[in-house]
Amino acid sequence: MTEERIRVLQNMPIFGGVREEILALMLDEAEEMSLQKGQYLFRENDPGNAMYVLREGQVAILKLWDDVYYRLNCLFAGDCIGEMSLIDLGRRSASVLAVADCVVMELTHAALFKVYEKDLEQFALIQMNIGRELSRRLRIANDTLFRELLKSNRIPPH
Repeated sequence: MTEERIRVLQNMPIFGGVREEILALMLDEAEEMSLQKGQYLFRENDPGNAMYVLREGQVAILKLWDDVYYRLNCLFAGDCIGEMSLIDLGRRSASVLAVADCVVMELTHAALFKVYEKDLEQFALIQMNIGRELSRRLRIANDTLFRELLKSNRIPPH
């Protein structure tokens, strides 16, 4: 089971280049959880104390506005969820709802701190990889926002 979980992490950009024994160290601390369709992994404004790796299933990323949830994105097996909390220690910026039965691995701050204590270079690599993933997602969000602004600010020809 651990070898399979290591392979899942190795296929993710956040853990690209991270040695197998470091991934095993993180997985020693990791819990695996099942979510049923319709169950929330976490809700917007919950404390952020871990990131999650979606091993099976599909989740929707939701943002609450005026008591209505709006879908921002869908994530699938192999995607990570909540990685911002490993960088900024902030509250959850959105809710995560299982839209199919799911299995997730929880990687906590404590697991990442064990990496920091054991191998600072590997810790830095994980942090850089998380930064790259967040940057990639921010670029997508910026492009989406820009396209929406273009639609709303379009001036018709005279």
